[in-house]
Amino acid sequence: MHDPDRQAETSAGTTTGAALSVDAEKAAWRTSLLTARGLLSAEDRAAAARSIRDALLSRPEVEMAASVAAYASLLNEPDTRGLLFALWKRGTYVLLPRLLPDRDLDWATYEGPDSLVPGPHGLLQPTAEARGVRAVEAADVVIVPSLAVDRSGMRLGRGGGSYDRALARVGPQILTVGLVYDAELVDALPAAPHDRRLSAVVTPSGGFRRLP
Repeated sequence: MHDPDRQAETSAGTTTGAALSVDAEKAAWRTSLLTARGLLSAEDRAAAARSIRDALLSRPEVEMAASVAAYASLLNEPDTRGLLFALWKRGTYVLLPRLLPDRDLDWATYEGPDSLVPGPHGLLQPTAEARGVRAVEAADVVIVPSLAVDRSGMRLGRGGGSYDRALARVGPQILTVGLVYDAELVDALPAAPHDRRLSAVVTPSGGFRRLP
């Protein structure tokens, strides 16, 4: 006998189980990736930062961008300090995120290295006046922190959901770029329905690469 209530319960249980499985896979990926990053030498990180900076700065889309939304790198992430400074000296209007209590991202102007102060969770944040969560919509290029990116453009972040919310506000014609080390461009990553794809990735050895 068909029992619609039982079927609904089973369907909900399957959906919940799938979500838990994706979360568990992501957690395992994060642990592995963060461990590998911790093993990189200071020399390797510095060389990677220079290569990524140069690859991005030479891209026509970045050269012509009036406004770039980026981020101040954290811990063992590919270092963005040189990139931010170069964009700023070039005259590009650079926006950096400020983490809100609900983990959404507000945005403010980067005005040089001395304009950054410690924020929540060890993040460096700009001291300029906040522009609001929708300020990212006006950026010509959005540079996104990533633990890994796969060849379809799927990105793995740290799990807070901040950038998925921010990227949901960005139009499909805007270049969104993940910065990762060579081994962090992978074939496939676990993904949930709310996860947002990137349109490009930059690695130290491979440089800039458009993604489908």
